Amino acid sequence: MATAVQKITLSSSRDIPFNKLVLSQSNVRRVKAGVSIEELSEDIARRGLLQGLNVRPVLDAEGAETGMFEVPAGGRRYRALERLVKQKRLAKTAPVPCIPKAADAATSAEEDSLAENVQRVALHPLDQFRAFLAMREKGQPEEDIAAAFFVPVNVVKQRLRLAAVAPSLLDLYAEDGITLEQLMAFTVTHDHARQAQVWEVVQRSYSKEAYQIRRMLTETTVRASDKRAQFVGLGAYAEAGGVVMRDLFQNDDGGWLEDVALLDRLVADKLKVEAGIIATEGWKWISVAVETPYGHGHGLRELSGTTADLSVEEQATIEALNAEYAKLEAEYEGVDELPDEVDERLGEIETALAAFDDRPVIYDPSDIVRAGVFVSIDGDGKLSVDRGYVRPEDEAPVTVDGEDDTGAEGALPEASDPSTPMVQRAIITIGGQVEPEDDDDDVIKPLPERLVTELTAHRTLALRDALATNPRVALTALLHKLVLDTFQRTASSGGCLEASVRHVFFSVQAADLKDSPSAKAIAARQDDWKTDLPADEDALWDWLVGLDDASRSALLAHCVSYGVNALYEKVDRYGGAGLSQHGLERRLKHADRLARAVGLDMVDAGWRPTVDNYLSRVTKPRILEAVREAKGEQSAQLIDHLKKGDMAREAERLLDGTGWLPEPLRLADIETAADTPTGETEALPDFLASDDEDAAVETEDDPTRMIAAE
Repeated sequence: MATAVQKITLSSSRDIPFNKLVLSQSNVRRVKAGVSIEELSEDIARRGLLQGLNVRPVLDAEGAETGMFEVPAGGRRYRALERLVKQKRLAKTAPVPCIPKAADAATSAEEDSLAENVQRVALHPLDQFRAFLAMREKGQPEEDIAAAFFVPVNVVKQRLRLAAVAPSLLDLYAEDGITLEQLMAFTVTHDHARQAQVWEVVQRSYSKEAYQIRRMLTETTVRASDKRAQFVGLGAYAEAGGVVMRDLFQNDDGGWLEDVALLDRLVADKLKVEAGIIATEGWKWISVAVETPYGHGHGLRELSGTTADLSVEEQATIEALNAEYAKLEAEYEGVDELPDEVDERLGEIETALAAFDDRPVIYDPSDIVRAGVFVSIDGDGKLSVDRGYVRPEDEAPVTVDGEDDTGAEGALPEASDPSTPMVQRAIITIGGQVEPEDDDDDVIKPLPERLVTELTAHRTLALRDALATNPRVALTALLHKLVLDTFQRTASSGGCLEASVRHVFFSVQAADLKDSPSAKAIAARQDDWKTDLPADEDALWDWLVGLDDASRSALLAHCVSYGVNALYEKVDRYGGAGLSQHGLERRLKHADRLARAVGLDMVDAGWRPTVDNYLSRVTKPRILEAVREAKGEQSAQLIDHLKKGDMAREAERLLDGTGWLPEPLRLADIETAADTPTGETEALPDFLASDDEDAAVETEDDPTRMIAAE
């Protein structure tokens, strides 16, 4: 006969007045954790008590019930109710839902208290995300949700963003197929198809970190810190229908702009408007470009204008600001740290004073009608206007006996009549060079000639900068040139001293050349000297005579540095007037000697290998070779299975801070740099060898879009 299953009897619930309850010493919770008592009491006041208290009768010394009940399980709820009673928001005798157990129950009060906490299963985060989303879909504002659960609004936004990730990824997260950090990375975009596409790639890759997911999701976007985005403004971009992708879980520097084509159009439109405003000044031409290349004034004469004088009011303002600045400095001279408001005010004064230094330059109207302006965007996303450049064909005709070459005394060419200023159709060039994917060959091909020329342009600038700060080497280089001219060559005609420095400009250059530390240092040095130099040629001689030896040596070094040419360029294979193979080899050998003399280090000069300036421009074997040289074979093996684009980005991360340089930027070995006997030349290194197949790596620049600014 089967044994009857014993039925379980559950304790009945009952309402007990709050003043009949006391907190039990048998409650196992001693450490405060989770939601505070204050927050819990507010939650009870808002939605009532969602879970009753576990209580036991209090017995007297004889073991009889006293009518009081202790609370071994639910102590935090008891304290929250107690707080409401003290605030007179709950009556002392208010009935509290309780589940009483007999004093002689089979389980102890401590066991019940422990079981209530241990048996509780925490809510899966995904359930919380979806619950927040359900509340939001029912019309509850994010602020109200945050207030209901005592969390910041940003936390609610984060949870809602997580709940909006592709359902397939949420299912994976529920099954522990992806981590919370990975899920956070996918919230950067709302595009479920793109999220799924990236996950397909990531799950087959060795690198599944969150940063890699973010990088892949944003690789076709533009950062909000990009100068184009700063120039247009995020507000204008959003108003035009552009989407800004944001990362709610870490600092995203303003986010990413998803519609690059829209951004470029807005940039072009705004530049066109700015060019139209500048055109009203009467300039003959305006050249507008998003990126003005280094040396854009090559071959043009730069006008010398006059800085506008300060008005009486402006001068008084400057004096008042300087007095206020001095007063604040004196008042807080002995303070280790300035108060925030004082520090902020000092910054405002410095900005205001700097604005007075940037006063407009006034040009002669007769010069304006022949000259033009370069308009672009600087590195901070602000409009850059470089006025006053005259093209050779726009120079005033040479007058003879009061007549110009048109036959009319003092007449300007018809096109330069001040009464009808002409503005050339301004051109905005958008788009840069696109390098195609290389074949997955295992052969390390020679570097593309254009890339080597760009790299050596960086080296030439760095070498100029180093030479300009080393007067001794500059003097030696100049004397070396003069000795060669004096003893080995026939001087050309013209002038009384046939020693000159021919400025070398770069027809091929990387987009980041003008923002390099070397370019900025050279430009700053040029501006400093230009400020001191007199405009009159006769006064210049007297000024030079009056210089001390140190200043004269520094100026000499600066001038000599402009003649440095360490560029790799294509040779003229047909014996024409171009650069010969011998001439190229001699140039590069002399450049190495000069670099060694000034102690040039391209790492110290600020060059770093990036996707744009090197890694995307070479073959996969070249990328692996770079990582292998800098980090070892094991690091190279970590990325050897990746596609070209992913490999280049990972290589940039691996090479960061290693000091690795491509061969064109390294100093040649001392043995190969030694002088060779007369008539002999050195063979170019492998990376400079001519290679017709390698030319296929490069493509012509993308067709540019021309936009006119009248």
